[in-house]
Amino acid sequence: MKLSHLPHKILAILTITGLFNFATAADLKVGVVSPMTGATATFGQENVNGIKLAHKKLQKGKGVKFDIIIEDDKSEAIESTNATRKLLSVDKVSVMIGAPTSSLALASAPIVQEAKIPFITPTATNAKVTMVGDYITRACFTDDFQGVVMAKFAVQTLKKTKGLVLIENTSDYSKGLAKSFSDEFSKLGGKMVSTDELTYAAKDTDFQSLLRKVKRANPEFIFIPGYYVEVGLIIRQARALGITVPFLGGDGWDSPKLFEIAGEAVKGSYISNHFAPDDKSPVVQNFVKEYETTYGEKPGSFAALGYDSVGIIADAIKRAKSTKPADIRAALVATKGYQGITGTITFDKNRNPTKSAVVLEATPSGYIFHSRVNP
Repeated sequence: MKLSHLPHKILAILTITGLFNFATAADLKVGVVSPMTGATATFGQENVNGIKLAHKKLQKGKGVKFDIIIEDDKSEAIESTNATRKLLSVDKVSVMIGAPTSSLALASAPIVQEAKIPFITPTATNAKVTMVGDYITRACFTDDFQGVVMAKFAVQTLKKTKGLVLIENTSDYSKGLAKSFSDEFSKLGGKMVSTDELTYAAKDTDFQSLLRKVKRANPEFIFIPGYYVEVGLIIRQARALGITVPFLGGDGWDSPKLFEIAGEAVKGSYISNHFAPDDKSPVVQNFVKEYETTYGEKPGSFAALGYDSVGIIADAIKRAKSTKPADIRAALVATKGYQGITGTITFDKNRNPTKSAVVLEATPSGYIFHSRVNP
């Protein structure tokens, strides 16, 4: 007999004792919007791998159970909104795991907020994402934090005080991270060697003209808060022009494709990130082993944060003792001390996690752990 067919008195008793929650949680649907194709497909594919791995582990356990429905937003904002509406109106999901990039998350978050469905993005770092409303959370740190991390790294570790920033002109992520970095760099006594805003567009492939301006400015380092395809091409073409200074970036560089595109040219570059697969922590190494066994490759931060997002949701549902979106939301925003793969996660008043960052060094064969930076 289905629980929905039980007499009301029995249902009331089950609800009071907490048994009803876990018996019906299998009917709970969690929607996932992620770019499985398009310009940021490796982000979405890795993100979904982490989500599936965490979900599979949950299904084998005795705790909370729920279904996951995944929609491809094709790396396009309009597709992100379409996928979100479909999950809400057709699939009737009660929780959403949002897109991993800031522009796509910002496209769908207002729709979810209006529907009052709890929403967590694994890796959208732009500060504006959680400002959309009180149902919006994230598993990652913000650009305000990673911009500060990399500015301090440039000045205090690399001892560089003359920099230059290249910005993708239509990306919320790129513009937000550039501002955070530049503001902190100035506070630390650094100076930008060009007064012009040097920008490029998504899907550009020829950066010769831009890079000639960079070379004339003669910076000590170049900060590119962009995504892996354009960044890889910029670095490769810069080295061909004789630009030898270090490149710095953020988590948008985190893709194996970067190394395929840039090759040896990426050597000596550094990024801020959420996770390092060579971190010796037992929690991290167990996850890396599990991921490699399943997918045949090492995980990056998009996989780790996808995995953590599922864990955070399951933890919130368990604490809520309810499958109602409003109750799950209340438990979700109250998350405190959750031990994830990417660190210990506690949400602040703006539903952003307080957590550490790592700095990774790029080598031709991939990233290696350099240092950890606490908030």
